[in-house]
Amino acid sequence: MSTSNWEAREIAAVETFDLSRTYPNPDGGSISVLREINLRVNLGDSVAIVGPSGSGKSTLLHLLGTLDRPTAGAVRLNGEEVSNLEDGQLAALRNQRVGFVFQFHHLLRDFTAVENVMVPQLVAGVSREEARERAMQLLDEVDLTQRARHRPDKLSGGEQQRVAVARALANEPPLVLADEPSGNLDAAATTRLHDLLFRLLDHHHSALVVVTHNRELAGRADRTLRLEAGKLVAL
Repeated sequence: MSTSNWEAREIAAVETFDLSRTYPNPDGGSISVLREINLRVNLGDSVAIVGPSGSGKSTLLHLLGTLDRPTAGAVRLNGEEVSNLEDGQLAALRNQRVGFVFQFHHLLRDFTAVENVMVPQLVAGVSREEARERAMQLLDEVDLTQRARHRPDKLSGGEQQRVAVARALANEPPLVLADEPSGNLDAAATTRLHDLLFRLLDHHHSALVVVTHNRELAGRADRTLRLEAGKLVAL
């Protein structure tokens, strides 16, 4: 590996320090979901997080993606502490540095595929012409050029998820977070999505943190961690 590539891999796309999350109980107490999580994921690396339902996997993903705030501890995206940023600053940073792929694609139903991929770029201030050009390039990478002007209800489940992957990469984020990305797909679409996801992440040199119950997907990650009793345990 060249020196420049080594230095690039040493940059942490996301890093947490003693990250904890508790929620209040109706009786006045609290429930501890995550306890002192320390995690580092470098650019180009992939981490799968497994564990039983209700163990806090999605909560952890939301904290990494700044969709939620920790009760204690800190999150850094590309070396920048984000836990204390104001909501507006956090939203702008999230749009630039984090791409999301959920089990249900969450595409805007009144927008075409290419328009859905344009949205994060437009929010970031990219011109419509440039946003459309990049969106078409990404749709070509996910083999959906011919479906670019179709709305989500005219796309199959697998096609919708591929649009969601393209949208996640629209702003070249250093970090992609995926929550059961293939959980709603059949076997053939699942395999295709997994192949596509890892090929694109390698090409764009983004880090991946994926929450999954799919053993095949977890097995393709560089590391697999299990969330047990609020703690991450290496497998």
